Amino acid sequence: MHAAYIEQLGPAELIRFGELPAPQPGPSDVLVEVDVVSVNHVDTFVRSGAWRTPLDFPFVIGRDLVGTVLSAGAAVAHRFAPGDRVWCNSLGHDGRQGAAAEQAVVPAERLYPLPEGVDPVDAVALAHPAVTAYLALFDQGGIAAGDTVLVLGAAGNVGSALVTMAAHAGARVIATSSPRDFDYVRELGAAEVIDYNDPDVSARVRELSPDGVDIHVDTSARNDLETAVDLLASRGRIVLLSGMRTRPVLPVGPLYLKDCSVRGFAISHATAGRLAAAAAHVNKLTAAGLLRPRGTEVLPLAAAAEAHRLLDEGKVTGKLVLRARS
Repeated sequence: MHAAYIEQLGPAELIRFGELPAPQPGPSDVLVEVDVVSVNHVDTFVRSGAWRTPLDFPFVIGRDLVGTVLSAGAAVAHRFAPGDRVWCNSLGHDGRQGAAAEQAVVPAERLYPLPEGVDPVDAVALAHPAVTAYLALFDQGGIAAGDTVLVLGAAGNVGSALVTMAAHAGARVIATSSPRDFDYVRELGAAEVIDYNDPDVSARVRELSPDGVDIHVDTSARNDLETAVDLLASRGRIVLLSGMRTRPVLPVGPLYLKDCSVRGFAISHATAGRLAAAAAHVNKLTAAGLLRPRGTEVLPLAAAAEAHRLLDEGKVTGKLVLRARS
C-alpha cells in the first residue's frame, strides 16, 4: 500500500510517501480501506517528537480517517462487515500506526459508523475538533442546560464545535472572534459575540454575565488564568485544551474561595469508552446537519509533507484533508 510515513522524528521534510507492507489486523481489529485523513496540530507534535508516544519505525503519520471496512477480525465480525462506512480519530498514538495510508488497522473499540449522507471530507475534518469539544464541555466542563459558557476563539475548528455543542446543550454562549466572523459565530448559536481585539474583553464579559461564567474555554492557547478566574461564577470551571508550552500564573486564593476548578485534558489520553460516547454525540449532530466544518482544503496523500509544513508555519485556515485514493 502507499502511505505517508517517517523513519525518524523531526521536521515535516522527513515525511516520506511510498510503499509499505499492508497492515495485518488482529482478532479485535478492523482493516479499513482509507478514503480521506485529516491533518491536525497533534499530528505535527507526534511527528516532531514534541509529544512523546510509543511508536515503531517506519511510522505511518496521522490520526483521523474515513473509509470502508475491508474485513473484521473474528472477535468483532458481528459488529463490522465489509462495505461498512466508518471513521476513527485515535490512530497514530500509544503504539498504534497512523491513518495516512491506503489501508489502516483500527481497533474495533475505536471505530464508529459514518452517518448516512454525511460527506467523508466533512466527517474527517470534524473528527478531531468535534470530539475535543465534546470532551471539554461534557467530560471536563460538566455542562448543563442554563450554564453560561465563554468560548475564546469561537470561529476556529474547535471553537465552532464548542459553540455548536454548548448551544445545543441549552447553555448560553458568550464568544469572542474577529468582527468578520460575528455572523458566523451567531449562526452557530452564540448569544453574544465580542471582538477579541477589544482591549478589555473581560469587562464586556462581566457586563454580559455579571454573576460570572460557568465554563471558560480558551482555544487560542493564551491561557490567561488570572483573568479567567476573575470571570468565573461560583463553582465555575476553566477547561484547558491547548497551549502546551504556556506557564500562566494561577490565582489560587480567588479560585478556591469561589469553589472553582481548573481542568486540563489531552484527547490522546481519553479512554476508548469516552471517545465512543463523544463519537455518538458527534454522529448525532452531524447527521442532523448541526455540525459542519467551515472550510476544507483537500490535497493528495502524496502532499502530506507539504500539509505538515503549512500547519507548522501557521499558514492553514480551516482544515487540511488528505485524499488517500483518487
